[in-house]
Parts: sequence; structure tokens; C-alpha cells
Amino acid sequence: MTNPHQNVSFASNGRTAHGYLAKPSRPGPGVVVIQEWWGLTDHVADVADRLAAEGFVALAPDLYGGHTTHDARQAARLMQELPVDQAARDLSGAVDYLLTLDAVTSSAVGVVGFCMGGKFAIVLAAQQGDRVGAVVPFYGLPSVADTDFSGLTAQMLGHFGEYDRSISMDAVGELRDKIQQQSEVRPQIHVYPAGHAFFNDQNPASYHEDSARMAWPRTLDFLRRHLT
Repeated sequence: MTNPHQNVSFASNGRTAHGYLAKPSRPGPGVVVIQEWWGLTDHVADVADRLAAEGFVALAPDLYGGHTTHDARQAARLMQELPVDQAARDLSGAVDYLLTLDAVTSSAVGVVGFCMGGKFAIVLAAQQGDRVGAVVPFYGLPSVADTDFSGLTAQMLGHFGEYDRSISMDAVGELRDKIQQQSEVRPQIHVYPAGHAFFNDQNPASYHEDSARMAWPRTLDFLRRHLT
């Protein structure tokens, strides 16, 4: 019997990448889960497990090569050492890997990302075109000025906190406007009465239960509609 949860290796951007793979009991759509700046933590693995329980084949790539941290300064350093374009190219290997698995039934994958991972998710979807069918950033925002959205075909659902001190609602509006100018995608944006990282139930300082409970079924419904 195949282990439904396992550490895997895959080719990516000219080298070998690693990640955490969670499989459902039967074949289903593929979803890439992209970590916060803390690394591939238990929270990120738990999100992959929760997606697998809902019928998705979920892969969480390890962008930091095994490093995780709970120190904000170290997390900032690790993130700064990982340029956005390079991360998106590395993540393209995760898309390739999922699409080769017999357990994956979708011809395009979904991408869900948190914080830093939300930013990477949007850039990855813009780079990958129709190989990404749905993208769901949680409180992540790429540089609008530096990102080309003309290749974006994935439908987008964004979750943002009204009281997020690192992401303004004006910046979210600028992202939506530029995506609509450069592509045919019309992002769906939900704003919650919460701050940054409100979905991380392993971080009591930021977790907002009511907002997280609203965002999760919306995410599942969105992925099912655009990947199945």
C-alpha cells in the first residue's frame, strides 16, 4: 500500500528539489502548497494533509532545503536569499512533478500559497500559463510593478486581512487592476476582519478562527470548480 503522506524528491530548475506529498484515497486534482517565510513547517504540511482529505493530491515544496524557523529576522533573511523569479522557476518543477503522477487527474494544477508563498503562487501562475488552473493567495502580494501578468490564465481567489499591517487594501486593488489590464482574469478578492497570517492556526498571535473558517470552504469550492 502506498504511503499517502511522504517526503519526495523531484527535478526542478536544473537540480533536485524536495517536498511533502499528501495523497487522497483515490486519484484527484493536483495542488501545489507554498510555504510561509517560516519554511516547510507543520502548519504547511497540515494544509497539504487537509487538502488530501478533501480529494486533492497536494505537494508542498521545501524552498529552504530543510530549514525552518520561528524567528522573524531569520525568516526574513531566508526569504531575501530566495529571489521571487528563482523561486517561481524552482516551483515549476513541482508543477511538472504533479502532472506526471498517475494519482493526479487534472490537466492543470492549483496553487495555494501563504504570505511569501502567496506572492510566489501568483508569480508562478503568471509564468506557467494554462498549466495552472486556479491560484489562491492568502495574504501574499508580489511587486505589482515588477510582475508581468500577461501569461496568467488561472482563475484567482485572494484572501486578505483588513488589518494586515504589511499589505494595504490599496495595494490589493492595484494588483487586481493590473491583472485585469494585462490578462482576461478577473480576480475574486475576499477581505476578512483579521490581520496578517490569520489562517495559521499554529500561530496564536495571528490566527483568526472565524476568518480561517470562512476562507477554507471558499478555497475548496474554488479549487473544485476550476480543477475538476
